[in-house]
Amino acid sequence: MRLSNHERNVMDLRTIPVHLGLGSTAKPVEDFSWDPEVLQAYGAAVAADGAEGRMVMIFEGDGPGDHWERHPAGDELVVCLSGSVTVTREVDGVPVRVLLGSGEGTINPAGVWHAVDMEGPASILSITAGLGTDQRPRTRIRPTEGVGAPTPEEAP
Repeated sequence: MRLSNHERNVMDLRTIPVHLGLGSTAKPVEDFSWDPEVLQAYGAAVAADGAEGRMVMIFEGDGPGDHWERHPAGDELVVCLSGSVTVTREVDGVPVRVLLGSGEGTINPAGVWHAVDMEGPASILSITAGLGTDQRPRTRIRPTEGVGAPTPEEAP
């Protein structure tokens, strides 16, 4: 993983995220993956940006997400680019769901646990304050299950 200083004519945001940093910089994140070592290297490389740094990336999928996450350093913008997605937030121990269609977005507030489920083939753009991001596995992953309080495994 390395932050690139050179300009690209085209980059695929599905495989090469962009880090938005202090001073209005934008740098492609080469060789990025969700591997813990790569995430640690990314965090170290952008640490000087603190809570102001943002990662911009496109995700594609088809079906429920496999984890909950939260971003304590700042809000996250999620925009549905195609298809439809359900963003589930855990608010005071209760799941709150937001359905997004193509072109619609929502903001996950800082520190709020959330999960994204793609309703058939879909893609989203996320702009995330990644510093200190936490993740946990989901035990129930269908957004229609368990209206009300989450199971103990799902609680924060």
